[in-house]
Amino acid sequence: MQFEPIQESRYNEILEYLKHHFHDEPLNVAVGLFKKGQTCERLEDYDLNTMKDGLSLVALDPETGRIAGAILNGISHRGDVEQELEKMKCIDDIKFHRLMGLLFTHNADVELFKKYHVEKIFELRILSVDADFRGKGLAQKLVEKSEELAKEQGFTLLKVDATSFYTQKICEKFGFKTVKTIVYRDYKDADGRFIYETSPPHDTYKIMVKDLLCRPENV
Repeated sequence: MQFEPIQESRYNEILEYLKHHFHDEPLNVAVGLFKKGQTCERLEDYDLNTMKDGLSLVALDPETGRIAGAILNGISHRGDVEQELEKMKCIDDIKFHRLMGLLFTHNADVELFKKYHVEKIFELRILSVDADFRGKGLAQKLVEKSEELAKEQGFTLLKVDATSFYTQKICEKFGFKTVKTIVYRDYKDADGRFIYETSPPHDTYKIMVKDLLCRPENV
């Protein structure tokens, strides 16, 4: 498999790929943000801004050049999450609110910048593997390559919003620690219906971090 940085010339190709290979992410399925082949402009804007940070990677089949997988990595700076929560107040898309609002709210709650005394965090935001290439360790390789890149760029803290059971297991394998666990079925609407109707084994969302400096747990 061939791994490359995602260049600007490939942005549209990656966005098109994600329309067909990220729709089955558990939290997206639960809120119905978009279906296979559909466009969600707000999510595409988020993905595009992430790619512009210059830390995202694509996996290519060396024989055909076909995209086998991709990982979109971005930089989070102190205060970014709070700014995103403010922006959410002006967005009336309930599905986008339920997905991104959940992530932003709990990220603000854990206060990683304060806890680890950092000004920037390397975030592994979108991890996707084409169904034809799954089961071959490609997702693990993309995470491994991302960690190598983070080290090269001088980051000391990596973070994942692990909304999928499988992503959680991959991150655990690479030494990520869970700083907060959110149970999807703890969220119900006014009528007592589950807001996040995920299918097993995707029962939780975990905020997971890897401290490359191995700071004490009680920092």
